[in-house]
Amino acid sequence: MPGKRDKAKSSHKLGTFGGVFTPSLLTILGVIMYLRFGWVVGNVGLIGTLLIVTLSTAITFLTSLSISAIATNAPVKGGGAYFLISRSLGAEIGGAVGIPLYLAQALSVSLYIIGFSESLSAVFPGLEIRWISICTTLVLGALALFSTQATIKAQYVIMVLIGLSLVSLVLGSPLEESRIELWGVPAAHSVGFWQVFAIFFPAVTGIMTGVNMSGDLKDPARSIPKGTFMAVGVGYVIYMLLPIVLAGRADAATLVEDPMIMQRIAIWGGAILLGIWGATLSSATGSLLGAPRVLQALANDNILPKWAGFFSKVAGKEKIPKAATLFTIALTLVTVYFGDLNLIAPVLTMFFLTTYAVLNITAGIERLLKNPSFRPKFKVHWIFSLLGALGCAGVMFLINPLATIAAFLVIAIIFIWLKRRKITATWGGLGRGLLSSLIRYAILRLEKEGDAKSWRPNILVLSGSPVKRWRLIELADDITNGNALFTVSTIISESNVPQEKVKDYETQIMDFLGNKNIQALVRVLRAPDPFTGSTQLVNAYGLGQLVPNTILLGDTREAEHLRPYSKMIGHFFKSKKNVIIVQDDNNQGFKKKMVIDIWWGGLKKNGSLMIILAYLLKNSREWQQAEVNVKMVVPTQEAYNGAKENLDNIFAGMRTGFAYQILVAQGKDFWEIMARESRKSDLVMMGLAVPEQGDGFEEYYRSLKEKTKALPTKVFVLAAQEVAFDQVLR
Repeated sequence: MPGKRDKAKSSHKLGTFGGVFTPSLLTILGVIMYLRFGWVVGNVGLIGTLLIVTLSTAITFLTSLSISAIATNAPVKGGGAYFLISRSLGAEIGGAVGIPLYLAQALSVSLYIIGFSESLSAVFPGLEIRWISICTTLVLGALALFSTQATIKAQYVIMVLIGLSLVSLVLGSPLEESRIELWGVPAAHSVGFWQVFAIFFPAVTGIMTGVNMSGDLKDPARSIPKGTFMAVGVGYVIYMLLPIVLAGRADAATLVEDPMIMQRIAIWGGAILLGIWGATLSSATGSLLGAPRVLQALANDNILPKWAGFFSKVAGKEKIPKAATLFTIALTLVTVYFGDLNLIAPVLTMFFLTTYAVLNITAGIERLLKNPSFRPKFKVHWIFSLLGALGCAGVMFLINPLATIAAFLVIAIIFIWLKRRKITATWGGLGRGLLSSLIRYAILRLEKEGDAKSWRPNILVLSGSPVKRWRLIELADDITNGNALFTVSTIISESNVPQEKVKDYETQIMDFLGNKNIQALVRVLRAPDPFTGSTQLVNAYGLGQLVPNTILLGDTREAEHLRPYSKMIGHFFKSKKNVIIVQDDNNQGFKKKMVIDIWWGGLKKNGSLMIILAYLLKNSREWQQAEVNVKMVVPTQEAYNGAKENLDNIFAGMRTGFAYQILVAQGKDFWEIMARESRKSDLVMMGLAVPEQGDGFEEYYRSLKEKTKALPTKVFVLAAQEVAFDQVLR
């Protein structure tokens, strides 16, 4: 029966919330409780300590709220924090946080084991720390490989030992006659509040140890919130009681000077040693359980390189990730053999805190965007998640600014590496929803035209087949240069292509542009013919005020198409769209992209737009070496003198760096002069006349093509927008 098979399949899973509560609590009740807590109380006093505990736990509690919200929104699988982040923010951000999180957990195993070995060596001086660490690693590793349930049960034994040490401490007696010092030792002999806060804070960051067991829980959505809150709550109660006990048993100076003060206070000092060993071993065991499961999840999602795919393999009824666990054990053995991890310990703490901050950001953004897919059973207002993220970020810089920057750099490098790999994930992310909200915000506040000085081209390229008319796309990409929008559009025959195939065509064009490293929007439209389709597209395409202001298209070579083509240009002009027509009769292309000639008739409309387009082209990588020559023809020498003075003033204010030249016709034909002067240019730009009613523009355009056919690649420009383009240049 299906029900029985499902039950058998999940029989190895950890029940209730013990799988979260026990490792999380024991990691929270870490070594600092025994070795540094008296020092904390001595430096800042009872009130200062209670405040530090409350502030620290508040940040952890806010993070727990965010974790609970994400965990109760959708089914949670293996990988803990990495899984929660990647399913919301995407594979790249998830991997950028998940890989450092694995390293932090794996190396923290070494830190805990070395701490255990040092304390054991202090009691038994004949034992060498290195060999204690190696033996301890092998024992704990064997336990983790043998059974997850057995490892969790062993944690309960350790928790009893820690409980025994706490009882022994509470039943102890004062060392001396003293009164409770509310503010600690005198300021001249104490460490500052925030410095003490930074040292104490890592003691409350163990909540992720249990969360990373998510793949081994029967019901993660139930276990993670309960186990995490219980761990934070019990830890807070213990941390609030301990300062009261310590402050009443010894004065502040003694608490600061004696790191083993608890052993002296306790009714049985040996219990404190058992507590230290229990805290270190439990923390090491929890990390040894959690780290391999994060590594396994990274391998499952193909975040790691292909050769690391074997880390995803599991074995046994409990589906223990043995390959990932063996790798973590090997890494621990290497690090404990070489010993000193003090240099990287601060960075490891930063990785943990970064994970907490990102979890808070994830929950906050999900709640703020109100995505329909985000329906958690445990609801948290986004302001609490934001406070948790800000708290984590602030604490990171308080603890160690250099380590914080180093952690951010590592995460940024991993993110860039993953982004370049273009990982294809089968799950969604917050990116699209976040961008949609930003776009909505921006479009609703976008002015209809805006100030002339903020003008940018928003180009609609009527490319037809992108392969056949690649030069149009190339020119649009060079003009926009990654600083403005452009859309590649294709009109297809509605009689030959069904509507359901349109999306396939768009996907093919997007893939083609992606392979060419072109970032552009794509639109495919069915229509009876290209001219009707282009007119319909220009009429309808755009979003709110964000519509194309410039149409870039190729020339028409068929005589029978000239009339509808001319009418289409007239429609674009009436629609207040600038028009750029690329004419390349000889298929020469743009050749070397070294010389641009602008045949200029003045600063207004077409003249200004041509200067702007040439300036944008010259700022692109492809045309940056180009020389732009502005050429003007005047009939006589007298006209030359007036034009020269006028152009000197105009171009001095433009600051474009373009060269300009005034040619005297002396009775020669303008077109003859143009053909002679621009025959070796790579691109020739000239203005178009305003389309007139009737067939006037058709005849004008036919004549223009005939007169310029000897020239290389030409760009005809028609300014139609109600924008003072000359103001852009001043």
